Amino acid sequence: MKRYINREISWLSFNGRVLQEAEDPNTPLLERLRFIGIFSNNLDEFFRVRVATVRRMVDLGRDEENLLGELTPKQLHKEIRAIVRTQQAKVQQIYREVVAELAKEDIFIIDEKSLSPSQQSYVQKFFHDKTLPNLVPIMLTKQTKFPYLRDRSVYLAVKLSKNSNHDKHAYALVRVPSKSASRFVVLPTVDNKQYVILLDDVIRFCLKDIFNIFNFDKFEAYTIKMTRDAELDIDDDISKSFMEKMELGLKKRKTGRPVRLLYDHEIPEDLFNFIVKKMKLDPEENTVSGGRYHNHRDFMDFPSIGKPEHYYRKLAPVRHKDLPPYESVLKKIKVKDIMLHYPYQTFGHVIDLLREAAIDPKVKEIGITIYRVADDSKVVNALLNAVRNGKKVTVVIELQARFDEEANMYWSQKLQEEGALVINGIPGLKVHSKIALIRRSEKDKVVNYAYIGTGNFHEGTANVYADDGLLTSDPRLADEVANVFAFFKQNFRQYDYNHLIVSPFHMRNFFTYMIDDEIKRAKEGKRAYMILKMNSLIDTGMMKKVNEAAIAGVKIKLIVRGIMGLKVGLPEHLKNITAISIVDKYLEHSRIFLFGNGGDEKIFISSADWMGRNLNRRIEIACPIYDPEIKEELKEMLRVQLKDNTKARILDPEQKNSYNRENVNEKFRAQEDYYNYIKSKHTSVMKIYHNPRCAKSRAGLKYLEEKGVEFETKNYLNEGISASELKDLIQKTGMPVSKFIRTQEQVYKDNYKGKTYSDEEWINIIVDNPKLLKRPIIESNGKAVLGQPPEELDKIL
Repeated sequence: MKRYINREISWLSFNGRVLQEAEDPNTPLLERLRFIGIFSNNLDEFFRVRVATVRRMVDLGRDEENLLGELTPKQLHKEIRAIVRTQQAKVQQIYREVVAELAKEDIFIIDEKSLSPSQQSYVQKFFHDKTLPNLVPIMLTKQTKFPYLRDRSVYLAVKLSKNSNHDKHAYALVRVPSKSASRFVVLPTVDNKQYVILLDDVIRFCLKDIFNIFNFDKFEAYTIKMTRDAELDIDDDISKSFMEKMELGLKKRKTGRPVRLLYDHEIPEDLFNFIVKKMKLDPEENTVSGGRYHNHRDFMDFPSIGKPEHYYRKLAPVRHKDLPPYESVLKKIKVKDIMLHYPYQTFGHVIDLLREAAIDPKVKEIGITIYRVADDSKVVNALLNAVRNGKKVTVVIELQARFDEEANMYWSQKLQEEGALVINGIPGLKVHSKIALIRRSEKDKVVNYAYIGTGNFHEGTANVYADDGLLTSDPRLADEVANVFAFFKQNFRQYDYNHLIVSPFHMRNFFTYMIDDEIKRAKEGKRAYMILKMNSLIDTGMMKKVNEAAIAGVKIKLIVRGIMGLKVGLPEHLKNITAISIVDKYLEHSRIFLFGNGGDEKIFISSADWMGRNLNRRIEIACPIYDPEIKEELKEMLRVQLKDNTKARILDPEQKNSYNRENVNEKFRAQEDYYNYIKSKHTSVMKIYHNPRCAKSRAGLKYLEEKGVEFETKNYLNEGISASELKDLIQKTGMPVSKFIRTQEQVYKDNYKGKTYSDEEWINIIVDNPKLLKRPIIESNGKAVLGQPPEELDKIL
């Protein structure tokens, strides 16, 4: 088992890569705070699910999952705690660094001891008006039962005492409101300085007001947080419906077994011992020391008070070139396959498709699988509209989608009430495939249209998850999607799939065959290679097969964002296999598998990672890509990811998470580079890079308006421009970078006049000083031109 890395340890390494984004000084400041939030949220779920499972194994004294490698459950639990302690110390350090950097930008996160007199008055009033009505303090005594602590809620453990007599004291608990109030209170701006205080500290400041009936004059408050086992215990009572069993299981989850008590390391020993004893926790096994604040996940929703440079530059999703607005999506799919790449392209195309199907009189039936959807889901609203328009609508809702069970139960009931056929999963299997089916009457026959994707039908996550979705009417694919839905309705019916690869029926065998085919070619001395992109590679059988291929001489490139169980870089296959992980502004979520296949490359997209659960216990769909143009788009994605030397980490046996720094003379950042690729390929609307304060730029804008040309404007001084975007823009003009520098600017005269720089250096200088860029520059259809004088624009018009 020395070839493999334990699943939980590998996951912690992935979360370490998330923490690297918070640590990276090149990450915009408020995005660093957001990554602290993501890291914390990930860790919470890890403890609720994975650590809870390990704890159960420790109690049972055996390994239930056979995934622990060389470690016993007890050893694994100890190692997890050690890694988490190190990461917790690091995140506290990063948080302090970010707070200090924000202060340099006149954004101050302050505590209750740093309030000015006017801020004290503001906080006092805010507390009494907005916070106090939502507080329910609980006094703690030896005689009373210790109150139930909600999972993942923040509590203040309070010690009340007298300065004149420390022996006289009392304990209390105050839960920090979460749903009824924001975790952050923005204080009035003073001299262009912005101030934020956490709600925890607002409560700390007003503790005297909460406990004013007691004769105490010293008030101390320390944060604690409980994480509970999130495993659902599904009742096997055959007299209950599955929905009833789920409801009962969700109620039990809320009172799940304590897994971790996170506490402020400065908490007094007597108060800590009192809490641990009353909760009957093992201080060694169930407690983790932390900083002053817990639930850093709330930093994902930190107030938007920063400047543009404190955030990532927004990459506006582009339309697919073959799906213009106000035209039928179904007619376009009838002609050719269309692939959408999120978040670079808009998920609105899928909404448009469902809305069109809902009102098209020729559409008779719609089917869709739902695993996670948005709170106010436009997808579900389109389905409800389809039912009201008399369509037959089948919705397969997976009620056991972890942490989305309640939302899915709500939508299940809502759809059933309207008349949709709702299928709540398949007995013994989770439905994790991302497919939709539209059946339309055309010339006395029914034609199937299908959507096959790698991510959820969720317009929210489609803005931050990097996924792919295929729209097709190719009968080889669409008719087999129809067979999958027929199976959902009648599980006893089995179908042969000649194109789609469906788990748990034959996905494992299929990809094993594809790898074996490459192994055979390698042994025959022929060229053999694979590029495998996924979220997790931890299935033992698939890891053995990949390892076997590397030893046989197959050239393998792995792009694995999350859990990676295979040790890459061992002597027996050092030259044949490499592995990277990309963690950046978007969550890499698509699965793409490319096989050399003797020169006739085969490419597949899939909803499934190579994990035991996906291959053995879930309905998953992998789909071959037949369209040459779409194949090229996916190959380009793989190419840019493998070239990434900014956000790619090398996955090595020691899990050092070292950045890939190959070819440092040129910067490659996969997500931005692929966005620019998609944008240049699919954008036909003219764009003008404009400075409204510049007379020449205004003249160029007016010239376009007089010509009646449709265009969009980018105010690059306010919105910023990335190095890759600027480089691409200038290359499209065919002119050297030197022709775009405003030498009359004072910043040029003071810092750059008479000095020699490479084109790459000049681009970085302009990015940092956008005033130096000549304008206007107009871009359209893969070409660009500097509009000085405005008549130059005729070259592109």
